[in-house]
Amino acid sequence: MRRVSEPTQTSCERERMRRKDREVADRKEVEAILRRAKVLRLALFDEDYPYITPLHYGFLFDEGNLVFYMHGALQGRKLELIRRNPNVCVELDCDVEPISGGDVACRYGSQYASIVARGRAAVVEAPEEKRKGLKLLMANQTGRDFEFGAKELSMVAVIRVAVERWTAKARRA
Repeated sequence: MRRVSEPTQTSCERERMRRKDREVADRKEVEAILRRAKVLRLALFDEDYPYITPLHYGFLFDEGNLVFYMHGALQGRKLELIRRNPNVCVELDCDVEPISGGDVACRYGSQYASIVARGRAAVVEAPEEKRKGLKLLMANQTGRDFEFGAKELSMVAVIRVAVERWTAKARRA
């Protein structure tokens, strides 16, 4: 398992998109998507099949860096898979609503906003970064600031995903 004791800055970049008409490049719009979505899906390698799990998250998005923080149990499949292979993918979406196609099935669709990112996961061990990750998570989920003592920190695993590449896109009706 890769352990992170100090926050590391990784430079991440937007990936090129086929559908340029749906690309979201404006930083404020990307941050709005990150705030509106409340569940992130974390995809991990699990031998012959991918393993994906939905998680609440917090994030940092500054100076060209995107970092996600999630929490979970101190043991389990998620942590085992990260130990084996820290390369992960995350997906989050919001504003999903159907678009009617009337009597023509192929004209149906959805409006949405989404972000897909690839990066490296690590289990955070340093208490200050663990606290920071949990504070970001709770701020994103509730809009409130919480304090975490040593007891709370010892009861939960914090996962950090340092994003290397990402895309953001939206389809609006």
